[in-house]
Parts: sequence; structure tokens; C-alpha cells
Amino acid sequence: MPYNRIKWLILSIPTITIALWEYVRHAFLLPYISMDLGNLLAPIIVLLVTVTLVRMLMGMLEKVHKSLQQERAVKAGLMEREQLARELHDGISQSLFLLSVKLDRLEQETAGGQAAETVTQLRSTVRHVYEDVRQSIASLRTEPAVADVQWIQAVKQMADDFARIGLPVQVDWRLPDAMLTNKEKVELLAIIREAMFNVQKHARASRMKVRAAAEDGGFRCSVVDDGIGANLTELGAKGRYGVRMMKDRASAMGWRLDIAPASGEDGMNGLAVEVTKEGSGR
Repeated sequence: MPYNRIKWLILSIPTITIALWEYVRHAFLLPYISMDLGNLLAPIIVLLVTVTLVRMLMGMLEKVHKSLQQERAVKAGLMEREQLARELHDGISQSLFLLSVKLDRLEQETAGGQAAETVTQLRSTVRHVYEDVRQSIASLRTEPAVADVQWIQAVKQMADDFARIGLPVQVDWRLPDAMLTNKEKVELLAIIREAMFNVQKHARASRMKVRAAAEDGGFRCSVVDDGIGANLTELGAKGRYGVRMMKDRASAMGWRLDIAPASGEDGMNGLAVEVTKEGSGR
């Protein structure tokens, strides 16, 4: 029901109730109810009807108001992310691309020797950072939409995207939509995406699996792969911005993030990135 209609109903219910009572009393009940008793019953009936209906309408009004606030928050977040993505694209992204072009030219001018090898390494580093920036821009522009679609569809779409680049993803999703707020959906999807990108870039994996399930009022979500694994000590080293980002996001939401060797189930012997939200009863 529209917001304005609910407000007008709340304002008009007492008037409508008293009008209906007076009509019924004079048309049908006058021979049975005295004038004094009718006058006494009128405010009681108005109060009972008004309290009953207005409580229902107030509940509806609060839901509509909350929904409007969420829409405004999502819209504001979308505008902020779009602005940040535009700044990244117009500033850092274009500067990195220009730097890459200049390094290509420098490599041609210094063909052979140690200088050329250094230029090649610099160019590889710049292109790697450029791809990371592009991924960040894509994330900024797509994450707010998670709240507008069914959660499982967003996860499966991401799995399909990785499958198209030759890295099959099995999705075992048993986490109901209702268990996650819009904010939790955005943050959890960002962690899953980063974990999957790390697998694609570093693990030399041929497949991976995304699992999630409700657990004691909370949830447990993991991304596992069949790749070469990694030195767990090195994952926290400087320059590991993807791992740091995942940990920061999980910490901000009050979740626990663990990175450990996979259990070997279903042939997954690489790494397992696991996010856990403890239930309120634990």
C-alpha cells in the first residue's frame, strides 16, 4: 500500500468509525439502545476500532518507511561507488595504461641487456596492477546490485563468469536469502569474488568449489580449489592486498576469516578460504 494512502487512512479512521456507528445506531439500534448508553459506547467503539486498525497501518507504515530508507541508502552507496569508480578510471587506471605504453617504448629502445630485463619486469608489474584496478572498478560498479537480485543468482553468475575463462566452479549453496542483510550480501560476495580471483591468478587450479550453509543461527562459507596451495606465512606479507581486503571486510562485519590447506574432499587439495558468522546462541 502506498505511503500517502496509509497516512490518510490513519487520519480518517476515527471519523469514519464514528460516522458508521452513528448511522447504525440511529438506523437499527435506536429501539434497543438508549441515547445515554449510545453516547457512552461511541468513544469506546471508536477507541477499539482505531487502536486495532491503526496498529496494523502503523506496522505497514514502518515497513514502507524502512524500505524507503534502505532504497535511499543503496542509491547513495551506488552513487558513491560510481564516483569512486569514475575517479579510479579517469586517474589511476589511465595513468597506469599510459605508463605501460611508455614502458613498451622504453623496452624497444633498450633492446637487450639487463636494462631491458628490468623494463620487462616493470611492465609486468604495471599490467598486473592495472588489471587489479580494473577489477576494483568492476566490483565498485556491480556490488550494490546484489541486494536487488536473488542471492543465489548473483553467486551462480559469478561462477559462470569464471567458467567462461576456463576455470569451472561448483556451487553448493544452502544459505537462505533471508539469513543475510543487503550489507552482508554485498560484503560476502566481495570476499568470495576476491578469493576466486586469487585462485585464478595464483593457484594454477583446474577447478574450485564455493560452499555455504546455515549453521547454528549463523553461516559458514568457503572457497576451495585443487591448485598448488601457498605458504600460509607469505599470505599475510606486505603487498598481499587481496588477502588483507578479505580480512578487513570480514572483520568489519564481525565474521571470522580463515585460510588453510583444503581438506582434500572431492580432490580439492589446494587452499580453503572460509568465512564464518557465529550464531547469536553461540
